[in-house]
Amino acid sequence: MCKGLATLPATCLKSAKDIKHKISFLLQKPEAQTADQKPVKEKTATAAAAKRAPAAAEVGKWKESFSHMMSSETGRIVFTSFLKSEFSEENMNFWVACEDYKKIAPSKLATRAKQICQQYVDVDAPNEVNLDAATREETKQNVESACPSCFDEAQKMIYTLMEKDSYRRFLNSKLIQDLCQTQTTNSQEKKEKKNCDFAENRQVLTGGA
Repeated sequence: MCKGLATLPATCLKSAKDIKHKISFLLQKPEAQTADQKPVKEKTATAAAAKRAPAAAEVGKWKESFSHMMSSETGRIVFTSFLKSEFSEENMNFWVACEDYKKIAPSKLATRAKQICQQYVDVDAPNEVNLDAATREETKQNVESACPSCFDEAQKMIYTLMEKDSYRRFLNSKLIQDLCQTQTTNSQEKKEKKNCDFAENRQVLTGGA
């Protein structure tokens, strides 16, 4: 099979399903564990992203700007995985909670605002985010008369913190490097399979010569 194409792998007829499994494996491949288990934590959330491996163009957009990545659901999943490795996933969780909060019914705003405040804003909250004293106090006052915009300043501060701090390290992390390598591997496999299929079709047309 695939005569004359010695440079192609023997498994050039690998099915699309097998290719998808390989992508998933590469996204989740284990690394040597360190004392603090940080590399393992960095891989945790990529399982969800692996269900729909992002296209190379999408990953390229994530690297272009933080806003592109945040506008992508898969991008947020992968970035959250990195934040977990730095023990700062509460920043993304808070940002997402604020986005969801703006979409709920007016009758539920007050209850949900207090929940978010208790979870992320209050001093010593279970998942306290890093806000300056003025923004924290302003946000707590806003919650007293809950409206869709009461978390806007706090959300903006956390967004900027992630963009200026964690995102820069994310761009140099092994996580994003592995994902880029996955895209390269996937592209090569697709090209090889296409060449293989072309060779087989040609053999059929020429009588198998």
